[in-house]
Amino acid sequence: MGKMQNLLPEPPATMLPGDEQAEAALAEAAQVDTEEAYAAAAGRHPTYSRAWAVLAQRAFTKGEVVAAYAYARTGYHRGLDQLRRSGWKGHGPVPWSHRPNQGFLACLHLLSRAAGEIGESDEAARCAQFLRDCDPAAGDALASS
Repeated sequence: MGKMQNLLPEPPATMLPGDEQAEAALAEAAQVDTEEAYAAAAGRHPTYSRAWAVLAQRAFTKGEVVAAYAYARTGYHRGLDQLRRSGWKGHGPVPWSHRPNQGFLACLHLLSRAAGEIGESDEAARCAQFLRDCDPAAGDALASS
């Protein structure tokens, strides 16, 4: 017997809305390039996953894995909230090519990495699979960064 074909259509891609004010705050933080500046941007725009992803990446790079985990988890959950408000039903593509999606996807990637570092191998695997399910291009792009 051959492989079964899924007859249900794939749900439409979910595109998170952009946030120009949060982007501007993050750009200002990048000019200063301090933890405090990025934390202030995240504090002013707590639903903006990209700010949490920047904080997570910086912490991870410095070897502060627990902080990276916390930042990534915060951005991941805030991104899930936005995905649901944008019509996402728990599955379906979340394209990396859509810039507003990239903060959530980066948080998911960093959450997987940090979880692996602290011994949460099941969570690391679930997050890695979730990232691939959202968009394999996200994993490829983030693995090379």
